[in-house]
Amino acid sequence: MNFVIPAFAPAIPEMALLALISFILVADTFWSKRYQFATYYATQISLVVVGYLILSSFATTQIITFDGSFVRDSFADILKLFTIAISMGIFLFSREYLVQHKFFSGEYFVLGLFGVLGMFVMISAHNMITMYLGLEIMSLAMIAMIALRRDCAHAVEAALKYFILGALATGMLLYGFSMIYGATGSITFPEMAEIIASGQADSVVLSFGVVFVVIGLAFKLGAVPFHMWVPDVYHGAPTAVTLYIGTAPKIAGFAMLYRLLAEGMPGLIEDWQSLIIMISILSMVIGSIVAIAQDNLKRLLAYSGIGHIGFLLLGVIAATPEGYSASMFYVIIYAITSVAGFGMIVTLSRTGKEFDLISDFKGLNVRNPWLAVMMLIILFSMAGIPPFVGFWAKIVVIEEVVKAGFTWLAVLAVIMAVISAFYYLKVVKAMYFDKPEDDSPLEPVSPSLTWAVSFTAILLVVLGLLPSSLIDLCYHSLKAL
Repeated sequence: MNFVIPAFAPAIPEMALLALISFILVADTFWSKRYQFATYYATQISLVVVGYLILSSFATTQIITFDGSFVRDSFADILKLFTIAISMGIFLFSREYLVQHKFFSGEYFVLGLFGVLGMFVMISAHNMITMYLGLEIMSLAMIAMIALRRDCAHAVEAALKYFILGALATGMLLYGFSMIYGATGSITFPEMAEIIASGQADSVVLSFGVVFVVIGLAFKLGAVPFHMWVPDVYHGAPTAVTLYIGTAPKIAGFAMLYRLLAEGMPGLIEDWQSLIIMISILSMVIGSIVAIAQDNLKRLLAYSGIGHIGFLLLGVIAATPEGYSASMFYVIIYAITSVAGFGMIVTLSRTGKEFDLISDFKGLNVRNPWLAVMMLIILFSMAGIPPFVGFWAKIVVIEEVVKAGFTWLAVLAVIMAVISAFYYLKVVKAMYFDKPEDDSPLEPVSPSLTWAVSFTAILLVVLGLLPSSLIDLCYHSLKAL
């Protein structure tokens, strides 16, 4: 007994989450008809319980268990806590949307929790097999969520695209894993790093392995040129599902990127750094320029997200603890801002009206001045305009890439940030300067949605005025490693 408790203790939050998911999955079949929202409340309670378990045993040192396959450290715990907080916001916004569009079901929340479990496993993965298991748990849950609305052809098409392209990307990722294992003889990240550093591994095989791994990572993050699924899936999926796939999984994707490249292959920086530079440039350019032509806000935010991934990768390119912490800060801010952005679409949508076109926002200042101000804050934060926190997110990654000697890349990033501001301002123009087609007051279907989107938007202002605490938190969590 003395051996079992220490071995399993680091994974108690994951074990508790799995147990709660299993309970909700069975219970939903009994209570869903009599108590419509019971599964929703059970989901939120489960996330609170798991968050408490993480906080009560917060890791101050790195703990490795399950024969080197699972790691618990402050980096993992911080990302998991933000994943929980963002997921709670996602489910809060989603409930009213599902009711309004008449496909409320407990399966959405159960699948969402399975996705969170997959994210947790990815964040704490310490070898390639665990990483793959976490990735597949998350991806399969997301595929089922996208296709949840079976009567919608666009949703089914989006799920099929994600499934086929995801299978292709996973195959490439696994092929890269197999080549790295063949060259190093290890699947555990620290052992891989040691063998690579010693020069004992075949450099040609390693180089090919890195290429395939980076391709797989780029697809999961939605980076160019492996971005083709992003706009179609974001547009085709129900907005509640788009809200899910466009936010929390990005945090897990960053953790995957860090564990594989920074912990597993630091000796191959020259190989993967050049690939990441190309992907970052393409993502910033395509994401900033193509979004200008979009008239659907979900597609606009999809291309915007591609551009944000390009900025996120700037910190990874720096390949320093400060650079990684800057990227960590960026992905957390991006996830919070995306919850606010998609949450606003959910807040304003209602039965028979998605409210996802830029033209839908015409005259919003006349119809609902408060929500117009909240949307203004969200868009300005996405654009990186001070004093909102999106400005600091861009500043820290650009600063780190300059310190790493890539000044030209920082200049390109600033130019792309200026260009991207144009399409955010298109929405601002529609809200404040265009005449509404219907000038009747516009109120959300639930006051809780107004409170939720207002809280998230105001949080962007507060974090923008006081960014140092979160920046320091990210830095110290990675410095400890």
